[in-house]
Amino acid sequence: MTDPVRLGDRIPAFSLDATNEQTLTESDLLGHYTLLYFYPKDNTPGCTTEGQDFSAAYSEFQQLNVSIFGVSKDSLRKHENFKAKFAFPFELISDPDETLCRLFDVIKLKKNYGREYLGIERSTFLIDPNGKLIHEWRKVKVKDHVHDVLNTLKTLSASK
Repeated sequence: MTDPVRLGDRIPAFSLDATNEQTLTESDLLGHYTLLYFYPKDNTPGCTTEGQDFSAAYSEFQQLNVSIFGVSKDSLRKHENFKAKFAFPFELISDPDETLCRLFDVIKLKKNYGREYLGIERSTFLIDPNGKLIHEWRKVKVKDHVHDVLNTLKTLSASK
């Protein structure tokens, strides 16, 4: 088991299936900024809103040379349906074995109606064109999150 990725670390090797019949590896993250946003479950209110917010700002992300990928433990079939239902312009990564989830340390003890379980803590990670983790947002609240991410990216590109 690889230790979780920390700020400044390069993303280690991985290979996972994504929508649109893609297989994503760490080398696909090179040459541009990559945003990995982890969310608990397809077709739930918060996760749908978050995906729609990233969709609405997609052209702004493209102008900043940023690729977006949503990540959850849902199956590829569920992802394909979720993506099609809301016309997301980016791919969704299926992580049923928690490979990426564990690399980014987003599996946390959660509580719902008094029941405890392990699940994905809503989190977003920014990876630079060299494959290094340069920013993270943990315990994300959906409202204004995409706006915060865009502001961070604009600050980064202005400082170049």
